[in-house]
Amino acid sequence: MQHRARKRFGQNFLRDPLVIQKIITAISPQKDQHLVEIGPGQGAITEPLLEATGQLDVIELDRDLIPILQKKFRQFSGLNIHQADALGFDFRTLIGNDNDQRLRVVGNLPYNISTPLIFHLLKQIDIIQDMHFMLQKEVVNRMAAAPGNRSYGRLSVMIQYHCQVQTLFNVPPASFTPAPKVDSAIVRLVPHKMPPVEVDDKQTFQQVVTQSFGQRRKTLRNNLKPLLSSKQIETLDINPGLRPEVLTLQQYAQLSNAVSTLETNEK
Repeated sequence: MQHRARKRFGQNFLRDPLVIQKIITAISPQKDQHLVEIGPGQGAITEPLLEATGQLDVIELDRDLIPILQKKFRQFSGLNIHQADALGFDFRTLIGNDNDQRLRVVGNLPYNISTPLIFHLLKQIDIIQDMHFMLQKEVVNRMAAAPGNRSYGRLSVMIQYHCQVQTLFNVPPASFTPAPKVDSAIVRLVPHKMPPVEVDDKQTFQQVVTQSFGQRRKTLRNNLKPLLSSKQIETLDINPGLRPEVLTLQQYAQLSNAVSTLETNEK
């Protein structure tokens, strides 16, 4: 059963057995763990994951891949295929009433939806043990970037607030069919047991970070004008003339908590 990669689904099928083995080694799947694979494609890492755990949930949008997966892995009774868009999938349904269960999420994510998909997963971070993803190398660099780095932005701040970011290794285009035009990288995201900074309201924090990076070339004074005045920013010992890419996670927490305090006082 042949399947041609579809551009509209951002499909690039992993073929390199050495890369596949490195990914499985990095994930180190165990029998007592609940793994979820996003975008299994033709099952390059699905097979070794199933062999290690005996049970696996996979989420695949392309309905034409479903019969291919069913036929290829018909000997595995523990394979649960969900034909769904991961961007709207409720991962909480996979754990049912088991509040102590945590998911290990893995996948070769389509590059065209990787960032919104990761933000979707962050909303459900309390049920996730860790995440291992194949992403465009540029996106992984943005996740791991430090303040002052040109790659540092909204994604960096939000990911680093929720998770420890570990860049594991790069994957060249030749490892895929068809070969993408960019390099890829494997990243490990491990949710913090305790947030690295204290935030009064997570929604306000996200709003402040989003507003700050709304126009990267502009300063905090301009970007945060709807939320805080220059004088209010200065009272936090933060220069309102700074650009958003130089602020630390702690400084974004300070700005967020200041907005939360103002909103509370106005009620």
